[in-house]
Amino acid sequence: MRTRVAQEISKRVDLARYRAGYRLGGPSLRTTTRSPKFFFSPDQLVGRAALLRKYLPAEVEQIIVEADDICRHLFSLLGYERLDYGPQIDWHLDAVHRKRAPLKPWYKVRFLDFSEVGDHKVTWELNRHQHLVTLAKAWCLTRDARYLTELSDQWYGWQRANPYPIGINWGSSLEVAFRSLSWLWVRNLIDDAGPVPASFRADLARGLWLNARYIERYLSTYFSPNTHLLGEGLGLFFIGMLCPNFTDADRWRDKGWKILLREAKHQVRPDGVYFEQALYYHVYALDFFLHARVLAARNGTVIPVEFDTVIEKMLDVVEGLSQAGPTDGFGDDDGGRLFNSRRNRPEHMTDPLALGAAIYGGERITAAATLTEEAIWLSGQHAVELFAKPRAPRDIRSKSFDGIYVLAGADPCPQQMMIDAGPQGTGRCGHGHADALSVRFSMNGRPYLIDPGTGSYISDTDDRVMFRATSAHNTLCVDGVDQALPAGPFAWASIPNVKTERWVSGETFDLLVGTHDGYCRLAELVRHRRTTVRINSSVWMIRDLAEGRGMHLLETFWHFAPTLEVREEAKALIVSPASGQSAPGDSFRLALLKAEKSPWRMETGSGLYSPAYGIKMPAPMARISISTDLPAECAVVLVCQEAEANPGSLVDITEKARIRAYRYEASNATHFFYYAQGSENWTHGLWTSDAQFLYCRLEHGHLSHLILVAGSVARWHGTAVVSHSRPVERFECWYEQGKLKTFSSDSTALEQVLETKFERLDPVL
Repeated sequence: MRTRVAQEISKRVDLARYRAGYRLGGPSLRTTTRSPKFFFSPDQLVGRAALLRKYLPAEVEQIIVEADDICRHLFSLLGYERLDYGPQIDWHLDAVHRKRAPLKPWYKVRFLDFSEVGDHKVTWELNRHQHLVTLAKAWCLTRDARYLTELSDQWYGWQRANPYPIGINWGSSLEVAFRSLSWLWVRNLIDDAGPVPASFRADLARGLWLNARYIERYLSTYFSPNTHLLGEGLGLFFIGMLCPNFTDADRWRDKGWKILLREAKHQVRPDGVYFEQALYYHVYALDFFLHARVLAARNGTVIPVEFDTVIEKMLDVVEGLSQAGPTDGFGDDDGGRLFNSRRNRPEHMTDPLALGAAIYGGERITAAATLTEEAIWLSGQHAVELFAKPRAPRDIRSKSFDGIYVLAGADPCPQQMMIDAGPQGTGRCGHGHADALSVRFSMNGRPYLIDPGTGSYISDTDDRVMFRATSAHNTLCVDGVDQALPAGPFAWASIPNVKTERWVSGETFDLLVGTHDGYCRLAELVRHRRTTVRINSSVWMIRDLAEGRGMHLLETFWHFAPTLEVREEAKALIVSPASGQSAPGDSFRLALLKAEKSPWRMETGSGLYSPAYGIKMPAPMARISISTDLPAECAVVLVCQEAEANPGSLVDITEKARIRAYRYEASNATHFFYYAQGSENWTHGLWTSDAQFLYCRLEHGHLSHLILVAGSVARWHGTAVVSHSRPVERFECWYEQGKLKTFSSDSTALEQVLETKFERLDPVL
């Protein structure tokens, strides 16, 4: 109450002073012996620019092209390209929708009201002044004076158009923090050189003082205690650290650092996943932590071990999600970035890995990590040398992170499936989507099954509803409604409880069983259970079970990347790079099969995909649906295969209600999947077992692979092929180079594996 009352009083006092003609004075200064260090010193600027020209020439060229556009007042903001702001920049304008925010006290501007301001994110993105950093970098790289002339003209123009406390650009402490970070970069990039007014540095310092005063007073302790609070803490830390002559500098520095350390513990879950349950915000927060960590180390600040642990776990998440291609998102996409606002596409989400390697050592460099402009500016020659060293190949491994599961394998090419079985978010889940148990799939460096992205936050269309909807994700939709109820653009009601019932990651397979109760709010409640199995031979089975009563419309959606084409071939959907989109090494394709003679109907169509905030484009999709009485289920098989391979066929061979069985017939093997209900013994064909899941594969008439999950015995024609003294989590046996290999999660319970029986099983299953 004390904090909130103080904020309300401060708003009104500052407005009264403004109306009375009183302007805040300059900062109170002090003498200090502290000599702060930025990411680079003035004498290192030439060297950093030389490294960029040598190792990232395309990035340098892009900086100069963008700087030339900025001089013409053409701005690329979020996903929008080259927005024309005319001869006089209107800093209060949303140039996409041609709406101008009113010039009234900042706390009276309804920035979430599209009719009043348009899309505030477009306006705020320009006012973060990251484009001024681009102009300063272009000056460093070319020594062309017009870039600094334009920079100072725009900075002073902004000051005249945005007197505190008037206008939308004072409406968010996070935006003020971003603007402050941009000004600090500008100050350190131009140093004392270049054609800027003699008073520019003093005026810039006064602006930074006003910003820090504002941020400290209006921290997002209640409104958005998430990345907003992190960014504000970072702004205070940077201003306090780098402007030691301000009387309040030490307090701002210490308060900002304290916020970052505290919120790192609070906002990041134990396994390293950011609590907003959105990959973009995960990377956003990670950027804040990395920049703070580098600046703190440069200035001799003690780095707590716990802070490093959080950062490294967050890096592990990004690494785990990018083993077979660019990370595919989940949840909202904010569209902004800390260092370079133009690196805001899915393929840029791995950027933190380069800076992480520079901080924590080259052993963190993975196939997904590349040398970035950011790493050179922050770490210089050290980063270049790290990426010049040969990289040891890394195994592709399945991983789990606080409800985010990565099922991965390398045969016959790198593949990974990410499954969201975690919470929808935190609190009212403002940045989460209705995507429980949704999957994303990448193969051989290319995304196949994708998340739709965000579209936009505020608009005059229904994009916000559409892109957050369950039907926009690769999961089951019941009766055409979402798993949760939208409650405004940044909140949900009836948020589903998502539970992981079983997660087993073996030597030759992975199995995940997840459920959610999002449809238990229906008049006739429905529970969705999804079982996903990965088999090393590049076969994936996804089984969706809708449990409940009554007649319901059930739909599973499969959204593919816009660079792919989907066609029906034989009994499968074949997904491959579209014409003109093939790249070297594209020798594989994805086949999607549903069970033959299944009453579920499969059809193809077009959905929407948003690779960056504000962009919408068509993308192929498939829908498998049925109106039926419950319980009901649908199983599909995904197969990574050579371009000309036969996709095979999937058949439901269920005989009894207690055991569900499927046979996938491929050109080189026959695969059997058995799913049991309960823990009692079951029999199907000549198999008898008590396992919850059993898989076997036949090749050339011989059993070559057997998997049991949550069972103790597998009998073939009455004879025990595998026998344990008690149920074990998993058991596997398979042939590798002619030799039988076995693995049990509980070796002490293993009694026998009858190899002769294993070899001689009658292939007629």
